[in-house]
Amino acid sequence: MPDTTVKSPTILVIDDDAEVRYSLSRVLSSKKYQVLEAASGEQGVATVKKGPAPDLIFLDIRMSGMSGLEALQHIRSTNPKQLVVLMTAFGTAQTAIEAMKYGAFDYIMKPFDPAKVLAIAENALKAYADMRAVSNYKPTINSDDYKEGIVGSSPVMQDVFKIIGQVTASDVTVMITGESGTGKELVARSIWKHSHRAAKPFIAVNCAAIPDNLIESELFGHEKGSFTGATGQRLGKFELCDGGTIFLDEIGDMALATQTKILRVLQQGEIQRVGGTDTIRVDVRIIAATNKDLEEMVKAKTFREDLYYRLNVVRIKMPALRERVDDVPQILDFCIQNLVKQKKARVNKVSPEALAVLTRYRWPGNVRELENVIYRSAVIAQGDTILLKDLPLEIRDAVGVAAPLVFTGTSSTGNTNVPFETARTSSTESATLATEQIVAESIASGEPTLTVESALDFLHVQLSEGEEPILERLEREMIIRVLTATEGNLLKASEKLGMTRATLRKRVDELGLKT
Repeated sequence: MPDTTVKSPTILVIDDDAEVRYSLSRVLSSKKYQVLEAASGEQGVATVKKGPAPDLIFLDIRMSGMSGLEALQHIRSTNPKQLVVLMTAFGTAQTAIEAMKYGAFDYIMKPFDPAKVLAIAENALKAYADMRAVSNYKPTINSDDYKEGIVGSSPVMQDVFKIIGQVTASDVTVMITGESGTGKELVARSIWKHSHRAAKPFIAVNCAAIPDNLIESELFGHEKGSFTGATGQRLGKFELCDGGTIFLDEIGDMALATQTKILRVLQQGEIQRVGGTDTIRVDVRIIAATNKDLEEMVKAKTFREDLYYRLNVVRIKMPALRERVDDVPQILDFCIQNLVKQKKARVNKVSPEALAVLTRYRWPGNVRELENVIYRSAVIAQGDTILLKDLPLEIRDAVGVAAPLVFTGTSSTGNTNVPFETARTSSTESATLATEQIVAESIASGEPTLTVESALDFLHVQLSEGEEPILERLEREMIIRVLTATEGNLLKASEKLGMTRATLRKRVDELGLKT
């Protein structure tokens, strides 16, 4: 019969100090971890190369012979996925930077706090398990399907694709609307690429980025001496784009005077350079885009009505990413394929927990924000998988998902660096049943029903010299309780406590808690 016994994780401790190895082995063995020891960097590297690879390594930085950083590089070259926690007695900026630069999962200061060691080991082993649980990266669709750069199979995106196909056969003017970051320029390029003008230029102009006194010169060119600094003749974008397609992005920011000249191009196919008298014929297809409400601007007379109707022959509305969250996995595929192709990161997977958060987030910055988050997370990730902890804190906070809380100061039990769950349990295990019920009811209802007596009983306050102030202890315990009841959701916890999420975040930091 096959062996179905669940094996305990194996942890390798590499340190040239026998006492450190003994201490760590005792701490880690208390959680039933299998502990191996190596007395030097060379011996540790040999152990890893011999195999089987340990689930986690604790590695001292300063050792005689091969240093910890040298050993780390050898270990990572043998197994890029190997998780390593570096140990040091010198918590300098250089140490931290070098540790993370060479791919360490974390680093821990000597002398050790047992609870901190176990918390780091638990987090690292969970990350290792998550990496193993994620299957090798396989794109949901073939790379050829990403040629357009516009990714998505949701119904709203299928409608966009259909309109693109319908307008490519003609020279009809197209208006693309939608929030910033939704991919309006990608749509314009796709229209150009599939049109009969594909062999001619495509020029994109961001109207919001060019000052009003320069945009006419940028679009239509100028003659020598037409204004200060015009030392020679210059061709504008319309002349340079003759026969092709010009994309006027953020056209809602264009000045009224320039709008008049754009209207002339649309009506007559003619331009005049700034300072010139000759009329120049141009054959250019115009595609415009904006994130503003042009109808309201027309009513306010800040956008020409006749130009609006000339531009708005066919409209393509780009949906916000929050309106097509089913497309997020495909966009992730696209981003990861680009990172792999450009060799900008070693990541090729996303854990289920991270994917769940990414699909629940509202994405106010749309696809552009998602791309930036994936790139940032891929750079931060220690392995080939983007894990939940690699996502920006503001993303996790926004959907109510946070990393485990850890005490970095002194807890109400008198210990330092105690994991959140440990501190919570030890601080309440001797509370009376009646007080437990009052606390539970207070949290559930959101009302401050605790009496002074029950609060003091709950906290086991001892009014002896040197004790933490009573109110601070009360606040600490209540925050711990509410965060536990809301499963770490800062937004829900702040509502229960009657404070803003920012204030709660600040108090968590001030009271020695860390997310």
